[in-house]
Amino acid sequence: MLQLQRMRRLAGANCLLRRHSATWRSSTKNASFSEVLQLEDKKLTGVVFPLQGLEKYLASNVNTASFRTFNPGLDDIHRAEALFKPSGRHTIDYFSSAVRMDHAPQLSQPEVCFVGRSNVGKSSLIKALFSLAPDVEVRVSKTPGHTKKMNFFKVGKYFTLVDMPGYGYRAPQDFADMVEAYLQERQNLKRTFLLVDSLVGFQKADHIAIEMLEEFGIPYVFVLTKIDKAPKGLLIKNVLEIQDFAEKHTQGCFPQLFPVSSIEYSGIHLLRCFIAHVTGNLPMMNS
Repeated sequence: MLQLQRMRRLAGANCLLRRHSATWRSSTKNASFSEVLQLEDKKLTGVVFPLQGLEKYLASNVNTASFRTFNPGLDDIHRAEALFKPSGRHTIDYFSSAVRMDHAPQLSQPEVCFVGRSNVGKSSLIKALFSLAPDVEVRVSKTPGHTKKMNFFKVGKYFTLVDMPGYGYRAPQDFADMVEAYLQERQNLKRTFLLVDSLVGFQKADHIAIEMLEEFGIPYVFVLTKIDKAPKGLLIKNVLEIQDFAEKHTQGCFPQLFPVSSIEYSGIHLLRCFIAHVTGNLPMMNS
């Protein structure tokens, strides 16, 4: 509680300066952690820690220990946000694209990649992660399967984020060859983020992707998208099913699921912090 009060005081001045910018706030409300810290406690928990916000709806015998596997302090989350804010010496931008591994840029810095079914909300999520860097061009389309290449985004000298083509409907014909080669050959890949739609849960194509990650021994984590659109009962059902699957049927999956909303920015701040941590750019204060 003392930490929360301190963080709110530090953030208050910046938030007040923006309070009358209605147009800006209407499109990026809660994109900045300074804004989130102004929320009342229950709302703050739901935005920053969506899994913990769901606990009140669960039966008392449900084991929620995995909900806090990654449990950073507010100071950690605030520090991680700095990686996603461009400055004079810290450039965040699209770098290049590739359709084959021999076209991919040879980069030495840590890398994370995002994969998922077509129309899972992958590009929208990446756009939300980079919302504090509005000059970064992340194309978001209403047409499933819009991403046809591996798109590389450099976050200064700290890490690279890779947007992979969607699998399933309208996937590129050479999708399997492209992704398998990337996963097997990319030595600086630190984590793969596998996106699952909260409205439909696991699909057959998701299980194929999971089998591939497990076979290659790639560390990965589940991200549950569109949680603002899913009815509460359906959301809880899919959260519990995915957590149970990760615990009982995987070896390389991080035990905690990351639910997110690219509209309300729920879970975005925690996901930024996790990315900073797994790329070695944020040693945890409380670890």
